[in-house]
Amino acid sequence: MNFEPYPFEKLTNLLKNITPSENFEPCALTIGEPQFDTPMFIQEALKDNVNLLNKYPKNAGESYLRDAQKSFVKKRFNVALKDSEIIPTFGTREVLFNFPQFLLFDVENPLIAYTNPFYQIYEGAAKTCKAEVLHLNLTKENNFKPDITSKKLEDANLVILNFPNNPTASTLSLDEFGEWVKLALKYNFVLLNDECYSEIYCDKKPISLLEASLHVNNDSFKNVLVVNSISKRSSAPGLRSGFIAGDETILKEYMKYRTYIGAATPLPLQKASAAAWSDELHVEKTRVIYKKNLELASEILHVKISDATFYIWLEVDDELEFTKGLYKSKNVKVLPGSFLGRGGIGRAYVRIALVENSEKTKEVLTRISDFIKAQK
Repeated sequence: MNFEPYPFEKLTNLLKNITPSENFEPCALTIGEPQFDTPMFIQEALKDNVNLLNKYPKNAGESYLRDAQKSFVKKRFNVALKDSEIIPTFGTREVLFNFPQFLLFDVENPLIAYTNPFYQIYEGAAKTCKAEVLHLNLTKENNFKPDITSKKLEDANLVILNFPNNPTASTLSLDEFGEWVKLALKYNFVLLNDECYSEIYCDKKPISLLEASLHVNNDSFKNVLVVNSISKRSSAPGLRSGFIAGDETILKEYMKYRTYIGAATPLPLQKASAAAWSDELHVEKTRVIYKKNLELASEILHVKISDATFYIWLEVDDELEFTKGLYKSKNVKVLPGSFLGRGGIGRAYVRIALVENSEKTKEVLTRISDFIKAQK
């Protein structure tokens, strides 16, 4: 299979012959990995249950984890899920890669549509399915929202949305999501929203596709699925705790498939994950930090405060030269937008992940601002 190099591999290659300034401490704002300690109560739950390593975990997940995740969905989105409408998963990366393979195995000449720029797992999944790809381009001109009018969508088998969006930080409203649900029902494609940034927001809570499904009277979530993860929400990417939820008819067959792929979550991790999904206070505390970081970016870089995620999608003249120059003169790494998109999408942007504490964030954003001023 001919997989595209991962964005961070491309970045390493781009910067390999550049010696960064020794006047500054190195700082990488490239990856969406929270730089905060996982809350102690989650760590304690993990340590207190290491004795469970002597047992095989169930592929369907333990009832206490499903209950915690269903409770999260109910409290956060006011959506009551049945057991048959949710599957705990080993994070969401594995789901986003293997679910399309399951769904499209018997489909001749499948078509997958997904937002562009994108999380590269979507592209990798499409390659393994030998699927044609329709890029739903997110640009400044369309306010970084996908075009729902493309005639090609009539032929789609699977559409992957990602809102709140990585990397543009855009969001969709309840009605906008509702139109996508209607389209999925009209043309009978599966609609999946990657909601891993749903809990990182400033003031207005992002909408779930599950809410939109109910909003347009699709109470059974026919053709509708979401995935979500604890990684950003709880500063716990190493727990690998996520879920896929929605259409129970699809999930019933997908669960059979999952019994063969060996992605069951170890029991100590399930215990710790259940504790994390059940608590909101630690999320609120971290959310305050991210909001402060976004406010600092607005003050220092004069950009609009993002509604959600911890990303800044910064418009620049030449993202490759900007990235190289910033690294050389200020010892700061950012990610060129073209590494996250195809067909020229992202070429005039860099992604900045504001995942550090606010003190460090302010200092590094000031470096970036000084670099920008020096270019003028």
